[in-house]
Amino acid sequence: MGIRYSKTKAFDRTQLQELFLSVKWDSAKYPDKLRTAIMNSDAVYTAWDGEKLVGLINSLSDGVLNVTFPYLLVRPEYQRTGIGKQLVTLMLEEYTGYARKSLIAFDEQVKFYERCGFRVGTGTSPMFININKS
Repeated sequence: MGIRYSKTKAFDRTQLQELFLSVKWDSAKYPDKLRTAIMNSDAVYTAWDGEKLVGLINSLSDGVLNVTFPYLLVRPEYQRTGIGKQLVTLMLEEYTGYARKSLIAFDEQVKFYERCGFRVGTGTSPMFININKS
């Protein structure tokens, strides 16, 4: 597998939606908003197998102290091959020196993020107002 990594927002709406659909994320239901959200990200790293978008991570930052990583996703058939870890590594290198790097992980992904250097916070709880009631 010859995976190519790129710091780019050069993908179309369909490629992005197909990636999100592959992992069954609700964001795929809003392809125009999703594309706008990713384009408005501070940084986006992608993983490609030829012309196929197989992974993505994005960041939102205040530019000096805080950065959060809203999305990290890898197509299911490419998971457990090191792509997600490499995308996280690229993004952490991008924000070396920032005081706080944060994300919200699904419970089943916590161990993966711990292997990437993140720790579960204590005394805090993620809170949401979500447009989806499910």
